[in-house]
Amino acid sequence: MVRRTDTRQRMLDTAADLFHAQGYHATGLTQLTTAGGAPKGSLYFHFPGGKEQLAAEALRLSSERLREALQTIVEQAPDAATAIDRVVDAIAEILQASDFQRGCPLATVALDAAQESETIREACTDGYTSWQTLLADYLVEQGFPHDRAQDLATVVLASIEGGMLLAKTQRDVAPLRAVAGHLHNTIERELS
Repeated sequence: MVRRTDTRQRMLDTAADLFHAQGYHATGLTQLTTAGGAPKGSLYFHFPGGKEQLAAEALRLSSERLREALQTIVEQAPDAATAIDRVVDAIAEILQASDFQRGCPLATVALDAAQESETIREACTDGYTSWQTLLADYLVEQGFPHDRAQDLATVVLASIEGGMLLAKTQRDVAPLRAVAGHLHNTIERELS
């Protein structure tokens, strides 16, 4: 017998994957339940707030998973410039492995539905904030003053997001690599 928590988690994992690839509006309820291997009625049983609740929880799951991956990458890097290079390398690998279908797990839904749903907007904001905070804290550890680290983390995050969007639309990681090169040089220059 499948436990309730298994079904709920499977639905969350499936939703995270589908929303990441397709966005909010292109992902239907039938697709969510079918791909998650759950009866249609189970969506509202596990997520009384319906698709919106499922999306918000899936976004939180996706953002936490990426935050953990980012943390591992930066903790293993010998310096801040190399950390940014490795983050971009990981993102480039995801883009290429998915034939440029996947990038940021929040961006597609943020652009698609955050304006019409406060619940989804908050989930996206929380995810982006967790990544920005992780980067800022790391930069402080690497010797940047707190205020400068906050600003630089925002620039890093926004630059990588923009580079990812250009890479997806051009189906080429060159824009992402250009962003990485500029960020690398900026970080090295500011630390010297």
